[in-house]
Amino acid sequence: MKSVINILVFIGLVASGVLSQSNTQNLKKQQKKIERKISNTKNLLKKVTNSRKESLSELQLINSQIESRESLLRLYDRQVLLAEGTIQQKQEEIDVLNERVEKLKGQYKDMVIHAYKSRNKNGQMMFVLSADNYYEAQKRNKYLKNVTVLHKKQVAIIETNQSKIKSEIAAIEVEKNRKESLLAQKRREREEIESDRQKKEDVLAKIQQKESSLLAEIKANQIKRQALKKKIAEAIKRELAEIERKRKEAERKRREENPDLAKLPGFADESSEGRIISKNFEKNRGTLPWPVESGAIIEGFGKNKHPSLKDVYTNNNGIDISCRPGSPIRAIFSGEVTAVFPIPGAGRVIILKHGNYRTVYSNLKESFVSIGDKVNTKTEIGLVLSTEDSLGTLHFEVHLVSGMTTKSLNPALWIDR
Repeated sequence: MKSVINILVFIGLVASGVLSQSNTQNLKKQQKKIERKISNTKNLLKKVTNSRKESLSELQLINSQIESRESLLRLYDRQVLLAEGTIQQKQEEIDVLNERVEKLKGQYKDMVIHAYKSRNKNGQMMFVLSADNYYEAQKRNKYLKNVTVLHKKQVAIIETNQSKIKSEIAAIEVEKNRKESLLAQKRREREEIESDRQKKEDVLAKIQQKESSLLAEIKANQIKRQALKKKIAEAIKRELAEIERKRKEAERKRREENPDLAKLPGFADESSEGRIISKNFEKNRGTLPWPVESGAIIEGFGKNKHPSLKDVYTNNNGIDISCRPGSPIRAIFSGEVTAVFPIPGAGRVIILKHGNYRTVYSNLKESFVSIGDKVNTKTEIGLVLSTEDSLGTLHFEVHLVSGMTTKSLNPALWIDR
């Protein structure tokens, strides 16, 4: 019974080992993703630092960098805990294997003693010949052969388990080294965070001296955002009105040809094609590509606290992504261009239709598409506008259209982060 329990424990440990390995791989993937974000932000910071002009973009990038580094620290903590758990698990596996080896050695010892006592060939022959009948003699002869085979198997099992023990000890050393490496990375990352925080304080002190110009900039941006919001609403309204006009025209023609025909669907986007596109868009929530190849989110969706002014908040219907000036802007999903228009002081705007969803790309210096064009995922549709701090900032929005109303959604939840 005890041996059965040992085997079950061993199987459980192996299964937990597979799960632990899977968790480690997932954490490493997350680590690489965060490290790429940190690398992108670092490159953007170099660009803005070279302009020798403190700006809100620099402050926002530093905040983004600190946030990413803190996420990386939390990830290191989880990996260290996982490494410690793996070390403990491997030690438990070694204990189970050692117990099995000791038991096997005991059994083998008994077998050797028994073999020694009956080592006389005449004794073995007499053991066979003393059988009551021929059938019993055959059984005894087979038994003696099986004992020899069993000896060899027992030795092989002991050697296999001893080899496993060596392998587990080596695995423990690997995990210990990995743990030490992670702890060293944590120390370096903490130093980087402290350095970033010091930079933040320096930039913040210089920016706060320009409070009046910052307030004027906030007011100007609010005016641009209101103008953008109004233009987007008007563009979608015109698009929906045109869809409805075409639907009514098609229905009128059909009724003229055959008055008994059923009415067309009440709204064009409720067609089977529109529903399929909408569902495909929804299925990719959280995995859609970024509208720029590399960048950093410097202002999130909804209400945002100003990075340098106390008690000042801004509202964002989308997200702002800092990137290299002139970066190509890409469609995050296949769709159709429904609007292209300028916003004074905020560059050009492109709206793409994906079934009942719309994506908005603004602050562009150039657009490559026209109304009615079909685009695929990652098709380049324009170039981002450059800002005074030698960076580009893409304003990106996602909307859900239902009937004649639209709802702003958080774009950060739709793209792969």
